[in-house]
Amino acid sequence: MAERKKGRITAEDLYRFKLISDPQISPDGDLAVFALHRVDRKTEKKYSNLWLVPTRGGRSQPFTQGDQSDLRPRFSPDGSRIAFLSNRLNEKQPQIFLIPVEGGEARQLTDLAGTIEGFEWSPDGKRLVFQLRKKDVQEIEREKDEQKKKLGLVSRHITRVFYKFDGVGFLPKERWHLWTVEVSSGKARALTSGEVHDEWSPSWSPDGKEIVFCSNRASDPDLDPDAIDLFAVTLKSGTVRKIPTPVGPKESPSFSSDGRSIAYYGHEGKGLGWKQTRLWIVPAAGDRDAVCLTKDFDLNVSPWTIADVGGLPQVPPAWSHDGKRITFQVAHHGNTTLKSITVDGDRPELVDVIAETGVVGAFGFDRSEERLLYFHANLRDPGHVFVRDMASGQSRVLTDVNKEALGSIDLGEVEEIWFKGPAGNDLQGWILTPPGFDPTKKYPSILEIHGGPRTQYGNFFMHEFYYLAAQGYVVYFSNPRGGQGYGEEHTKAIWNAWGTADYEDLMAWADLVEKRPYIDRERMGVTGGSYGGYMTNWIIGHTHRFRAAVTQRCVSNFISMYGSSDMNWTFQEELGDKPPWEALEDYWRQSPIAYIGNAKTPTLVLHNEQDQRCSIEQGEQIFVALKRLGVPTEMVRFPDEPHGLSRSGRTDRRIARLKAISNWFDRYLKAEAL
Repeated sequence: MAERKKGRITAEDLYRFKLISDPQISPDGDLAVFALHRVDRKTEKKYSNLWLVPTRGGRSQPFTQGDQSDLRPRFSPDGSRIAFLSNRLNEKQPQIFLIPVEGGEARQLTDLAGTIEGFEWSPDGKRLVFQLRKKDVQEIEREKDEQKKKLGLVSRHITRVFYKFDGVGFLPKERWHLWTVEVSSGKARALTSGEVHDEWSPSWSPDGKEIVFCSNRASDPDLDPDAIDLFAVTLKSGTVRKIPTPVGPKESPSFSSDGRSIAYYGHEGKGLGWKQTRLWIVPAAGDRDAVCLTKDFDLNVSPWTIADVGGLPQVPPAWSHDGKRITFQVAHHGNTTLKSITVDGDRPELVDVIAETGVVGAFGFDRSEERLLYFHANLRDPGHVFVRDMASGQSRVLTDVNKEALGSIDLGEVEEIWFKGPAGNDLQGWILTPPGFDPTKKYPSILEIHGGPRTQYGNFFMHEFYYLAAQGYVVYFSNPRGGQGYGEEHTKAIWNAWGTADYEDLMAWADLVEKRPYIDRERMGVTGGSYGGYMTNWIIGHTHRFRAAVTQRCVSNFISMYGSSDMNWTFQEELGDKPPWEALEDYWRQSPIAYIGNAKTPTLVLHNEQDQRCSIEQGEQIFVALKRLGVPTEMVRFPDEPHGLSRSGRTDRRIARLKAISNWFDRYLKAEAL
């Protein structure tokens, strides 16, 4: 029988893909649990349930059921129960639930009004610690009063600088604090409190007597956001002590197995976002200086590789039981790998744990450290759960949730290329050719530019790229200077110099690609979102080589952006670290709107109406300017959507976005060929 011809990916395939998050291994290593996400096409609602899979062989099976969101499963220390977040009883108010591994009904553990994050079992399994940001009292009262609820909010009284956050909206006055809850009784109590400071990333000491966490205790944390320190709170007395560490941002602390040391991620210094995130250790007693274990390695200790099918969590440093090694994620050269490093000695030994092409997300060892469970994805698959036998170094896939969807699709072919940039710098890029590609023909092409800028494209599934390739485009993408994954100097190259080295690298990449015999240099397009939208705006103001452009959720004017983003005033750090009234020229020379008078490229403007990262006025300025200049332009606005529409927005709007992009490029890059 002849092999059935594969079809091409569609925008509507976003409904078909099922995505895995947060796989966890049981203490004995025999079982794995994960959340499986799906979309209901009729209601446009997103749901997730927990699934179990044996690590020694066997099929994965649904563990919870129903149209709800069951998330972030965590095995108890004895492996008998799983704690997880669920909104099964109240769609708008998730709580922590417990369910026996052997099956049965889930039991609600918490009954709190607010947002719950970052929970972790105590070593003895009697408690959980978690972060809680309570609902404001006024909001709770309004929800109870039908008339007040009907009338809605009368006004907002803002007192803090950081008062909103993308995807959340206006922040409550309440802060993040640490709570514990007793597993037997469900009794919850606050460990920390206060109206000015937040606490986050809690982690238990091995004896269960202390919890380490991060907090910014500056007099006004919003005006000194990198003044983050480590603290430990004693469970019995509630006493909080500071653990001395170098000045700078910190996250994800974790105790060693003997409780004597704490590992964490961070870098030294304030307002220096170009610095690599590194791995540090500090004595838990705070009696000696912290030591940077990765100082001799120019590596970014981070999971950040971009995709539009889910993100990668930052997993806290994983100590070996003997305290001699720490395992952690590294974003490097388009991959997110797993490495481990020795703790003792003058020259730490760094080795690969998972180095396959692709990205590593959540990971964890069983109690004996014989098996490692981890999430892994690559350019051709949104990701699976794997288990690795540490003795043999052999990995085995445990899930295959998108076999049917991907098995019927021809994605095209991807070529990875290393090339020299204009400064003799090494650059990495990828070229995706359409399904049924014929190298003797000429194709229109689209340059994709990533956001950030401090992240990287790489070997992680991008539905958008495959969709555009399925429309007959060669899609190419790279990691110009300004991003991470290629060393500190690569990142620092555009500090107070946006639109310089990054623009030069992108043009060098376009130069290389257009020389390919199958590229029609008269039909080249460019697009990108966020920082990629910034660069798209910059490009149309500096060159006419592209026949069409699509700028998405863009930055256009740093002067008007000051204070209007959820990142607020901190953008000034990127631009010389002075406010606009002291350094207007720095803001203007790096603003694409300053050069928009040179634009001639037909440009579609896409923006989301609830974007708190790059306010919609940034896209409006470009749209109006192009209209005034007589440059062909249109604007598509997406209601109720935040900055991250392309990754996590409502699926019908994600589809509308993709079709708006392809229709615009079809109009200007295909018309002459039809």
